Amino acid sequence: MVTTGDVGVVGELHVLAVDDSFVDRKVIERLLKFTSCKVTVVESGTRALQYLGLDGDTSSIGFDGVKVNMIMTDYSMPGMTGYELLKKIKQESSVFREIPVVVMSSENILTRIDRLVLAIF
Repeated sequence: MVTTGDVGVVGELHVLAVDDSFVDRKVIERLLKFTSCKVTVVESGTRALQYLGLDGDTSSIGFDGVKVNMIMTDYSMPGMTGYELLKKIKQESSVFREIPVVVMSSENILTRIDRLVLAIF
């Protein structure tokens, strides 16, 4: 499932939000729309890669020239963690390599935080 909320402002910030929790996706979407962002929400790392056209499938739901200014992802998701998604995006695409990624988690596990910091630098 992909949901895109258009605000209609020229030059608006487009955020791709990735979270397996329906409630969390809705909260993120509403908060970002309130700040006049265009928001696209997907429920998994796999769907995010499809949207961005990075899944290697020519029939992916993404399209050429996807303009995303920021990616927000949950860390703990089944199938592909936010960390694995971050690695794939940064390794497989020079276009998306420079886009900021915010990885969120309700868990306070220091080894995960350290791993993300090392991946960034």
